Amino acid sequence: MEKILIVESPSKSKTIEGYLDNGYKVLSSKGHVRDLSTRGEGGLGVEVQNEFKPMYEIAKDKKELVNDLIKQCKNKEVYIATDPDREGEAIGFHLAEILGLDHDKANRVIFNEITKKAVLQAMANPRKLDMNLVNSQETRRIIDRIIGFKLSKLLQSKIKLKSAGRVQSVALKLICELENLIRAFIPEEYYEIFGYFPNFKTKLNKYKNEKIEIKSLEEAMQILKALKKEFLVDKIDFKEYSVDSKAAYITSTLQQDAANKLGFSSSKTMKVAQALYEGKKLGVETTGLITYMRTDSERLSDDFVSETKALIEKEFGKEYLGVVKVKNQKNSQDAHEAVRPTDINMKPDDIKEFLTKDEYRLYNLIYNRALASLMSKARYRTQKVYLTNNDYTFEAAFTNNLFDGYLRVYKDDENEMSKFIDLKEGMLLTSDKIEYVQNFTKPKSRYTEAKLIKELEELGIGRPSTYATVVKTILDRGYVELEKKNFIPTENGFLAYNKLEEYFNSIINADFTAEMEQSLDDISTKKADKTGVISEFYNTFMPLFSDAQQKMEKIAPIILDETCPECSSSLVKRKGRYGDFTACNNYPACRYVKKDFVEKYHETKCPKCEGLLVERVARKGKNRGKTFYSCKNYPKCEFILNEQEKKE
Repeated sequence: MEKILIVESPSKSKTIEGYLDNGYKVLSSKGHVRDLSTRGEGGLGVEVQNEFKPMYEIAKDKKELVNDLIKQCKNKEVYIATDPDREGEAIGFHLAEILGLDHDKANRVIFNEITKKAVLQAMANPRKLDMNLVNSQETRRIIDRIIGFKLSKLLQSKIKLKSAGRVQSVALKLICELENLIRAFIPEEYYEIFGYFPNFKTKLNKYKNEKIEIKSLEEAMQILKALKKEFLVDKIDFKEYSVDSKAAYITSTLQQDAANKLGFSSSKTMKVAQALYEGKKLGVETTGLITYMRTDSERLSDDFVSETKALIEKEFGKEYLGVVKVKNQKNSQDAHEAVRPTDINMKPDDIKEFLTKDEYRLYNLIYNRALASLMSKARYRTQKVYLTNNDYTFEAAFTNNLFDGYLRVYKDDENEMSKFIDLKEGMLLTSDKIEYVQNFTKPKSRYTEAKLIKELEELGIGRPSTYATVVKTILDRGYVELEKKNFIPTENGFLAYNKLEEYFNSIINADFTAEMEQSLDDISTKKADKTGVISEFYNTFMPLFSDAQQKMEKIAPIILDETCPECSSSLVKRKGRYGDFTACNNYPACRYVKKDFVEKYHETKCPKCEGLLVERVARKGKNRGKTFYSCKNYPKCEFILNEQEKKE
């Protein structure tokens, strides 16, 4: 009998099929095949009065694929090898339901890396579907549907905004609260005093052994008057210390490092990592280059550790061998390993020709971090010099690297190295110059994508599979904008935040969201009951929702001192889903909408109807704010050209 193995990704299926014998056919589900319907109470797709029983339906764009899967799997021995996480387990469950597979049969296959050895080993050890994981995912989906549908419809009807979600709203809250602090910040003046010598400089830190703060120019000038040109070398301290290498990447640290070191967005990092995980053709063989990239565990397999230690000893020497370090985050599911190369002997430069530029750069980062995680500490020696001048103490510090250790392969915020100064205690030194520098305190810096993901992770909000999606959602919704890689809330973002804070602050906050994530994890380990968790949430949420429905005021249109050119009624400024617009107050009887931009016609003619092209700016979707060109005769002619295509 022919055997069928179902995976999520088509490109993954091609890689895996090459590892199995001719008795197997590998098919792809292309991700989720069914989801909650939009039937039932409030279109939730959930039978609220029947213990929140979900109502599923096959996705419209997957019906043909599902029919083909049913046809090809009929009377076959079917195995499911969807991704090794909660979401993958749920996809496997839905496939089993659709295909009529026996849940008591061991037909679920798990592998953390797509290599021949890992796949064959997994095929030899199938297990049953883990219904605890499925229940956890189902709970997450139902709660997100309740929040998403209820809050989104409320915001759309009351303030004309697009959506709200469980995790994205907390991310927006963090950004808006930080922005409020930044805008309310009042800079305070302070001064620093430096003493300069031929080959180093010192900074004033103490007066009579007490920390000194200089708040005004007058204070700074008084100190300068009290100082002499001669300084006494009062004390010299030498200390040694060491710095551990960091553990191999988890999803969040990979996204943070790729942002800081490579300039990748979180979504780009995951897209490139997916390609490395699913497999690249290296000459004649296709193989996965990294382990599964959605993980919150720093654990490394015993085989990988022993192989990597052998390589370190061979290439660098015994003194570079470190110890295994695993310090998982709180709430870590530890479902599988850290993100690492599948084979430590597959060096980045050896396979560079088979990778794109971005794939090489990310693989190089992952490889070096995993290698460094098993290497020895970096060791340093510091020299601290204390100079006194009329009871004022100036300090200078210098750092030398004694042993590079893990820094041999992975540079990570290392100290700036400097030469030690040849001084002795009791020496008198004459300064070249003593001066003050005026400074002003600065507010906290805004969130970059990397900093936001780090904050979400530390607060226990979201999971490895959600960080990139959360960031993309708040950007696509127009709630935040990126300015020099920093998140800044838009007017609509503040509006959504303020309304959610006013009516839903008890559930749209970091603590509640982190507790919910913990409840979902507890369901996956059978420590909590699915129905109980949903019921408790629903009974907390619905009174808040009902109160907001009654009390939240609708945003009224602003009447303008202009008349409608079509019916002479007043024009009003309204808030729409994609920003403010001007329209007739007599809507729907009159549907006039004023163009809020000046159309720029170009000599270029539309290739479809010969009409002139008009320059416009996209107001929604992923291209929001970008220039494009459409035909003057729209909507009769729907020809569109983007900026790049026009240049070409």
